[in-house]
Amino acid sequence: MNIGEIARRAGVSRSTVSYALSGKRPVSEDTRHKIQRVIDELGYRPNASARALANGRTNTIGLAFPPAGDHYTGMQLDFIGSVVEAAAAHDHDVLLSPGGVDSDRSFQRLLGERRVDGAILMEIKLADDRVDHLADLGFPAVTIGRTARPERDWWVALDHTTLAAACVHHLADLGHRRIAFVNRPEHLLRSGYESAHRGLEGFTKAAAERGLTVRSYCCGDDAASGEACVERMLYDDPATTALVTLNEAALGGLYRGLAHAGRHVPRDFSLTGIVAARWAETVTPQLTAADVPAAHMGRLAVDLLIERLGDADAPPRHHFLTPPISLRASTGPA
Repeated sequence: MNIGEIARRAGVSRSTVSYALSGKRPVSEDTRHKIQRVIDELGYRPNASARALANGRTNTIGLAFPPAGDHYTGMQLDFIGSVVEAAAAHDHDVLLSPGGVDSDRSFQRLLGERRVDGAILMEIKLADDRVDHLADLGFPAVTIGRTARPERDWWVALDHTTLAAACVHHLADLGHRRIAFVNRPEHLLRSGYESAHRGLEGFTKAAAERGLTVRSYCCGDDAASGEACVERMLYDDPATTALVTLNEAALGGLYRGLAHAGRHVPRDFSLTGIVAARWAETVTPQLTAADVPAAHMGRLAVDLLIERLGDADAPPRHHFLTPPISLRASTGPA
């Protein structure tokens, strides 16, 4: 079934059918209804490639999301799922690219072959070559996370600095004086991973303000690394009574390590951090945390990109989120 057959059955020209489908030229309501009746009867669906050639749009957005390690964490999958669902609500598909400008040619193919109308970038670094590259090309993009200089960018981000500081102040208010910080893996910190740096900055500043004794640890994105991190932490300073973490993937291991060390949560040890609610609620006792609104952030990013695609001259916009700490059962008096 094609446009020619629809035109024959509707008694109109091929160009009239094309204009009715694309909206490029006005078509009378009677003619439009006649064409639509034939389309409905035949169950016609326009060929996506042909439609893209006709209007210069693919109705597809790229999601550039290199995994931080050898697997995606639960929170990262939450972000991917939310972007796909939000794009579908705008009648757009999502093409996932696992690489970056220098690390994977898939990202370059995404741009060079114009497979997508715009892109959403994740796993943002303070100095991110992908963001700079797209800005230089004038290619529509939105980041989830923000670079060191985000003024010209469109983005959605958490205020990791403020949130990590809030976790420290919560623990200090409970009387904790010796606190550890469990960050993301060391290679991410070295590469300038945005949330790892800004979280550490907020933790360090708040600890200094409260006169606390603190240590900072990099931890792999898995439970075994979390367990090993607790063992190292308590070896370095057995008097540590609390920790703040950004590492949701290591959360189960942190709990397990404390249990093996004979530390009851929250009677002997308190935990808090920046973690998506559904992961904070899977551990026992449930984690007191600044809940990462992954689904909401994915929707906001897609909405911004659709807005940008609709108005190429619109000034940069962003959403900067600071969710409150949800008090659950993992923190208590020192």
